Order: sequence, then C-alpha cells, then structure tokens
Amino acid sequence: CHNSHYAERSGYLQTVNFFEQLDPSTVTIFYDSVCGIPLFRAPVGRSFAEWEEESTSHGWPSFRSAETLQQNTQVLPNGEILSTCGAHLGHNLPDSAGDRYCINLVCIAGSRKDDHHEL
Repeated sequence: CHNSHYAERSGYLQTVNFFEQLDPSTVTIFYDSVCGIPLFRAPVGRSFAEWEEESTSHGWPSFRSAETLQQNTQVLPNGEILSTCGAHLGHNLPDSAGDRYCINLVCIAGSRKDDHHEL
C-alpha cells in the first residue's frame, strides 16, 4: 500500500471471492489496511449487484463519490488516491457517471484494525 506505480493484477478480486465474502443485504464499510480508518462504504446509491458488476468489469473494487469517506481520503492532481494516513489506495478513473475510484484490494480491509485480536 506504499506503492503508487503498481497494483495487483486486474481481476484479482475474483480469485479471492471478494464479493462472495460480503453480505449483499447490507452496506459494508472498508478500512485502510495500514492504519484502520474508514475509507469507503458500499453499496450506496446503487444495488449490490450494480456495484459488483462495475467492479468486476474494471478488475478492481470501484467506489463512487457517495461511497467515499472524503474526510479520510485525498485525490492528488494525477488521480492517485491516498488515505489521510498516507497509504496509496488506487486511482480515480472518471467515466460518464463521474468519479470512479479503483482501489487496490490489498489496501482495504473489511474490519477496523482494532477489531483484530492477537492470538
């Protein structure tokens, strides 16, 4: 997550069954996998199926502006998106529907860092 030039390969989210691990009947909050702050919540303003279809077609989890916690993210002039902790998250690749944040799966977590207990 400290690499602004490369990402996991397109489609990686399918090899780890990303969407199958989520509850399609609720909104999931995604956290910075380095510092634990909330970054995105999805789906918001669209169905789970629409979010899954868009993400799968582009190869990375894709979040829209309404799903992005703007106070915890920043978009650089070149489109790179960072968490306010400084972790590289991915890039903004706008399309006809507006901003689309394509995020590296390894840089987001489905639970807060403090929710994990050491064994």
